[in-house]
Amino acid sequence: MKARGTLIRRFPLTETSLIVHWCTHESGIVKTVAKGARRPKSPFAGRLDLFYRCELEIHPAREGDLHLLKDLTVESPRLGLRRNYLQTLAASYFVKWIDLVAEGGTPLPDLADLLDRGLDYLDGRDADLRAVRHYEKQLADLLGVAEPGIEPHRSLGHHFGGVPPQRGELMDRIG
Repeated sequence: MKARGTLIRRFPLTETSLIVHWCTHESGIVKTVAKGARRPKSPFAGRLDLFYRCELEIHPAREGDLHLLKDLTVESPRLGLRRNYLQTLAASYFVKWIDLVAEGGTPLPDLADLLDRGLDYLDGRDADLRAVRHYEKQLADLLGVAEPGIEPHRSLGHHFGGVPPQRGELMDRIG
């Protein structure tokens, strides 16, 4: 299966392998195993980092939801998200919302597109209050939970079990 997605989470599985979560246009949140990715001469070396947008080749699992990552091509490393802590914090906040509202294996092209647009914006510009509020409003509208007179992040938090904890620090740093 081919897919296009953004790397939203990764963690060790074994001494040599990683579990990598993607927000894809075709299948929503997809969990993959990158076998041997932690080896120094791995073909995945330098290509599995947070916020990277990639073309993926995935071998579907016969059982369960942990698929095998066969290959990938980095389309955009979004290096601007590492420019400073505020950029990384804002990107993490955007990703956390997607993680909270999306179900694994359910195609959510509008949410994947919103995440891509949000991260691409932050990649080229400084994080600011307007960008964060726009992202929250777009997300609430897409999910159909926007309520008149209520801030979008509050509506989202009410429907999805709370607001990501990054928001407090993000708002403090944006000022």
